[in-house]
Amino acid sequence: MNFLAHVAAEINKKSKAYEVGKLQNIRKKINNHSRLSSNQLFDQRTVFEEWGWHYGGRKELQFNIGIEGGFLRYGVAFSLECSQSLPSIEILIPKIALFNEYLNEYCESFSDLRMWHYEGDGRSTEYMPSSIPQERVREGVFIFLGGRLEKSRIDYDLILETFDRLLPIYLFTEGGNPRVAIKEKLFDFRFSAGCTKKLSVTSGLLTQRELDIRLKHNDYQSNLYSELSNIYGEENVGTEIYANGISIDLVVKQGENYWFYEIKTASTARACIRQALGQILEYSYWPGHQRAAKLVVVGSTVASAEEIRYIEYLRDTFGLPLEYQAIAH
Repeated sequence: MNFLAHVAAEINKKSKAYEVGKLQNIRKKINNHSRLSSNQLFDQRTVFEEWGWHYGGRKELQFNIGIEGGFLRYGVAFSLECSQSLPSIEILIPKIALFNEYLNEYCESFSDLRMWHYEGDGRSTEYMPSSIPQERVREGVFIFLGGRLEKSRIDYDLILETFDRLLPIYLFTEGGNPRVAIKEKLFDFRFSAGCTKKLSVTSGLLTQRELDIRLKHNDYQSNLYSELSNIYGEENVGTEIYANGISIDLVVKQGENYWFYEIKTASTARACIRQALGQILEYSYWPGHQRAAKLVVVGSTVASAEEIRYIEYLRDTFGLPLEYQAIAH
């Protein structure tokens, strides 16, 4: 058994504890099949030495694994390489449009993942999750969204957790109900104390600007967690609280109440407020979401008198529990 086949077998074995392990049953319902073509996520018929995809995935947004040098990639992909099982990419074009629609709405939920693509023998640099441009939708292109792990340090739970997070995109893209099979696991608000460990320095294939923003955000989040934990206790502060298909940067629990914090790295408080406002309002006020007692936009600079008046106007006029806080450096 080659390395990737072994990885696929381990994923299949552990997938029973995850929603993505039900993928073939989900496909059966979406496609109105009378029986299962396979009872496993990955099938030996679609796993090769360098790459593999879920059984039936050739004409779908596919759960994909592959070898890239010393790394294992894992995520979802569109393979626009024509073959006997995919004589034309036409069937994938409307699915790419749905994929774009979903990412335009929820790309923030996947900001820790990356996209990249292959054209011919060339691999692109990695970039933030975003819609697929029209000029990239042509025969021979491979487009991927997910993560990478060193081959010597495979974390199967991380892979399957990522697959579960990507399952709503698959369901939306394939025409199913995006809330099927994810239920409370992804759409309930569940507070969890602690700080998600992230890199403050790294090397990679991101552009320097993307890298600077990402690492600065990680540092701000870590500093804010430390500051608030010292005030309110570690058991009452948590980062990356996943709720209703979105991820809140930081949450403070105060009895039965919650305070939501959204961190931005723009150079002025005004820009940070502009970038954060839509997100932080959705966190609290979208139907069915957990209502926050306090909404705090966090930025790198102290707010000016004019910016403070703007926050006060929004608070007084619309009754929003809105505040601005400068991060301690």
